[in-house]
Formats: sequence, structure tokens, C-alpha cells
Amino acid sequence: MTDGTETKASEPAATHPPVPAIGLTLLTGIVSAIIALVIFAWLANDALRGEIWLFDNQLRAEIYKYSSPALTYFMGNITALGSGPVLTPLTACIALIFVLVGWRRSAILLAVTMLGVVLLNVMLKLSFQRARPTPFFGIPAPETYSFPSGHALASFCFYSMLAVLITIHIRSLALRILIWATAVLLIAVVGFSRIYLGIHYPSDVLAGYSAAMVWVVVVIFGGRLLRRR
Repeated sequence: MTDGTETKASEPAATHPPVPAIGLTLLTGIVSAIIALVIFAWLANDALRGEIWLFDNQLRAEIYKYSSPALTYFMGNITALGSGPVLTPLTACIALIFVLVGWRRSAILLAVTMLGVVLLNVMLKLSFQRARPTPFFGIPAPETYSFPSGHALASFCFYSMLAVLITIHIRSLALRILIWATAVLLIAVVGFSRIYLGIHYPSDVLAGYSAAMVWVVVVIFGGRLLRRR
């Protein structure tokens, strides 16, 4: 007997095509890259028009007020951590270490990141051709253009990518936080040193960071796509 309702044979559950799983970290990176791209475009537009000149020079003057011989010595040395003569051998050594410990993909990603930095730096500087500010403390002005800051671009790409590639192999949350905190500190100090020494406008440094964020996300996302193939 039935209770007056017909029972239908159970039907197989409807199937749907799988949705590609995108990690929260990657999704956050993509959103961050979009925001960074917008910031870079805004800075570039204002730099070309000269609209950000007042902000740049006011901030430069304010920072210069707090200069001292000891701080100038420190900044003059710490700024080298974003330079080609330091980052090039560092990249080669760390990439070799990655290969020796079996992290070949990490070595490739680091190398691709820093090769891209060289190309980006040249192309962007030639595209905008912003003249350098007059450096402080009698430092000779570099012969290259000012926008964006190559040191800010290179330090952001190197130290952030290095933090990514190392922390993916580490389970300890405390150690991961320490590595990221160190990376962020180095990036910030190198960028600040360029402003302190008067070699760059503040907007140059911010633009370097923005361009770097976009490039790092592109490399990471590209690496993941290639890994799935």
C-alpha cells in the first residue's frame, strides 16, 4: 500500500562541470594586482602631467628635515639591497641553492621574476622619461630616468617572491610570519632610502612597488597555470 503519494525512482544527482579551484591567496593576489595597476596608472598620469610634483617635493623636504650623518650612512648602505650588483649574484646563488635542494620550479620562478624586472625597469623608464630630482647629501644623480624606481621594483619583486617560494615549504606559522615580516621590512627600507637620499621622488617609489606587485602576481599565476598542464 501507499500513502497516496507516488514514489519516484531515485534519479542520479545532476552533475555540473567542476569549477576551477582558485586558492584564496591567489585570488587575493589577483585583486591586489588589479588595485596596484590602477594605482600605477594614476601615478603615471599625474607624473606625466606634473600634478604630483607638489606632493613629491613637500614629502622630500619633510623627510630631509630629520636627516642625520648616522642615518645617511645607514641609508646609503641599505639602499644597495635593491641594486643590481647585489640582487643579481643573490638571485644566482639562491636559484642554485633551490636547484640543489630539489626546488627546481622555485629556481625558475625566481629567475624569471628577476629577468622580468630588468626588462620592466628599462621599458617603463624609457616610456615615461621622468627627470631625476636633485639628490641630497652631494650624491651624484644616476644617469637613468626616475619613474619608476628601479630599486623599489627590484627589491619588491626579489624579497616578496623569495618569501613566497620559501614559505610554501614551511609549516611553522611563526616562521612564515617572520620571513614575511623580514621581506616587508627590507622592501620598505630600500624604498624609503631612495626618497631619503633624494635619488627618487616618493611617487617613483610607489610606482615601483605597484608595478612589482603586478609582475609578481603574473609570474605566480603563470607558474600555476603551467604546473596544471
